[in-house]
Amino acid sequence: MRKEYDFSKGKRGAVIPSPGKTRITIMLDDDVIEFFRTRAEAQGTGYQTMINAVLREVSSTGKGKTTDERPITVTVLRKVLREELRPDAVPRKQAAKPSLQRTSKRLAPFGRR
Repeated sequence: MRKEYDFSKGKRGAVIPSPGKTRITIMLDDDVIEFFRTRAEAQGTGYQTMINAVLREVSSTGKGKTTDERPITVTVLRKVLREELRPDAVPRKQAAKPSLQRTSKRLAPFGRR
């Protein structure tokens, strides 16, 4: 071992950059990290590699959620409540296909019966 080393041209961080990868800092819950560490150890792989694989799978399957599974927003909730609580609200199945009688009644003021 030398007595002194010259670090004047040294660089901080990873010595060899990984192509196609970006180093980030992310905050995850302790139980999530423990879950992935336990599974990764059992499978003999790294927990970060496993987290990356899960994120890749979810992102490649159309964001992982169907339209029915998306969290409801306040705007959508208000719209649904207004539609459902309207005093003259007609069930959606009936409203989609107005009957012929209802159509003729609407036309009655114009002289058509």
